[in-house]
Amino acid sequence: MAWRRLNGAKIELPIKQAVEDAIVREKELGHKLKVCIGSDSQVRGGVVEYATVIVFLREKKGGFMFINNSRSTKQISLRERMITEVAKSVEVAYSLCDLLDQYDIALEVHADINTDPHFQSNTALKEAMGYILGMGFVFKAKPDAFASSHCADKVV
Repeated sequence: MAWRRLNGAKIELPIKQAVEDAIVREKELGHKLKVCIGSDSQVRGGVVEYATVIVFLREKKGGFMFINNSRSTKQISLRERMITEVAKSVEVAYSLCDLLDQYDIALEVHADINTDPHFQSNTALKEAMGYILGMGFVFKAKPDAFASSHCADKVV
């Protein structure tokens, strides 16, 4: 997986090392952190484009994020696409959870799924919530899932 910063700079280190370096740097600066992970996708011309973000929130001091973009040409339903987004977020969260526990940093997994049953994405809500909670992570859906519905949405 190729990760980058919002300014486009590539992250050359393995993502776990880059996250640890960021945590150490932010803690040395006296910031209290929370990490939110989310994904979003768009279908463009038969290609599904995904963005997964790791958002670092500094308590009362803004934040920053690491971004991964990927593509798939496989045609899938909206429900499958929502679950794929969640799977991408859970995969990243799972790879980082021991590190975040080590530094006592709260973690949330955000799903770009609407809690309002009038929206199509709601068809995947129960599965996504079960998947994320079943993995032991804190789950957030729209309108509280800013990592997926705002951050990842801007970079997909």
